[in-house]
Amino acid sequence: MFYKCLHLIGIPLLISQSQIVAVLTVVVVFFLILLILGIRKSYILKKENDNLYNTSNLQSDDDNETYNDFRNGHLYENK
Repeated sequence: MFYKCLHLIGIPLLISQSQIVAVLTVVVVFFLILLILGIRKSYILKKENDNLYNTSNLQSDDDNETYNDFRNGHLYENK
């Protein structure tokens, strides 16, 4: 009698195997999408980091060539 009342108010008594497979499939697809997006984002950030590293190396080479000694100004003592 108690189990029939539970079934009438919408609480399922048993979960079928196909329902479990469906839920697990949805969960696996969800986490697979998150994994793919994470790998893609990591690849994009690594590529951007390499580009920034290369441009900073180019700028540092230019800075070394155009360096002027600033200590000859009037605020510094020439010793």
